[in-house]
Amino acid sequence: MVSFTHDGAGTPEDAWAGWEGLRQLARLDVEELARAEGLLVVAAHPDDETLGAGGLIATAARAGRPVTVLVATAGEASHPRSTTTSREALARRRTEEVEAAVAVLAPGAAVHVLGLPDGALPDHLGRLTAAVAEHHRPGAVVVAPWRGDGHLDHEAAGEAAARVAGRAGAPLLEYPVWAWHWAAPGDPRLPWARARRADLAPEALRRKGEAMARHASQVSALSERPGDEALLSAGFLEHFERPYEVVLVPGGTGAARPARSLPGTWFDAFYAAGGDDPWGFTRRWYERRKRALTLACLPRERFARAFEPGCSVGALTVELAGRCDSLLATDVAQAAVAQARARTAGLPGVRVALGGVPQDWPPGRFDLVVLSELGYYCDRDDLDLLCRRAAGSLTDDGVLVACHWRHPVPEYPLGGDDVHRALQSRSDLTLLARHVEEDFLLDVLVPGPAHRPGLPG
Repeated sequence: MVSFTHDGAGTPEDAWAGWEGLRQLARLDVEELARAEGLLVVAAHPDDETLGAGGLIATAARAGRPVTVLVATAGEASHPRSTTTSREALARRRTEEVEAAVAVLAPGAAVHVLGLPDGALPDHLGRLTAAVAEHHRPGAVVVAPWRGDGHLDHEAAGEAAARVAGRAGAPLLEYPVWAWHWAAPGDPRLPWARARRADLAPEALRRKGEAMARHASQVSALSERPGDEALLSAGFLEHFERPYEVVLVPGGTGAARPARSLPGTWFDAFYAAGGDDPWGFTRRWYERRKRALTLACLPRERFARAFEPGCSVGALTVELAGRCDSLLATDVAQAAVAQARARTAGLPGVRVALGGVPQDWPPGRFDLVVLSELGYYCDRDDLDLLCRRAAGSLTDDGVLVACHWRHPVPEYPLGGDDVHRALQSRSDLTLLARHVEEDFLLDVLVPGPAHRPGLPG
């Protein structure tokens, strides 16, 4: 997750317009899109649908295709400092605005505003996914926010759409919104190999402009009082006045997963742009709950010597420290190490060091090794080495805990399921416990037979 503010200095449209990379993007076949069975457009907030996909909506509608727009929240949190407009009033107003905007883009289109909490969509991912599945019709193209857009609500809306599209075998198109603000031309955090340019007919572009004007609460000030300023500046809106839209296609279409492990420079760039907690480890309920499950799955109360590679900002490190006499935590990114050191300062027995695995595996043996959200950054060879070193460094009564996100991320060489299959395939490890969810896997493995005297402790 990147860090930005809507009113901060963003990348001007002139910089994007002058970049040859946008002009060289492969074209999306808009006519093929218009021949689909319909369009299901998912948005996190009212106005996302117009900003990111207004031209596609208008194109599909003009071709006579049915269009459904599903908006997860009513956008009630857009003006948290307003003294003139309550959250409830803003929700009603923005609901009316999105209905009016979609009516301009696609007269007769269905609009559904779910009313999930603005700013907290990751905590309602199940409900959102169910709603997307309910409104998807066979053969319809799913259009949703890009999961790397830098906003937690956009990430959740995109993830819900991707899950439904994957299950249904439906085409998926992801649209960036805030990435045009925080990214720069050629930014490596954007998967340009998956980007496609959808050129818009003049009529579609005209309708998009008219529809954007219907979102008056976002493009104009609510009043002259402080806290009521326009959320979307004129400079930001210029990104969406182009005669084309940019969407991202799935990694299997036109782009393969990286062939090699992600280098340390990738993580340095990610942390440099992402602020204090780029993955939301300390903020998100999903992460807090996953840590609680990880700790609960440890089969002993205390461990003598533990190793946590890929510790990131140290959120799990702090909680592991209470169960370990000695704990070594490492990360390949200096920014992450600095934050983890600050977070664990004063905790007895904890040492945080710079280092990447599998290459920088520490000497000695451990009775606890924790591989949390780490293995899928490796290619096959590095994953094999990681598994060998983790298993080989365990004491006779050691425990290896692995926990990984299961859904594909095109920028990662492997998926979470790949990591856990590799661990379970080892003849020197035995599965002691397993927790399976749609989002992640949590495995506890031990050397030798699983049921040994003294293990429960």
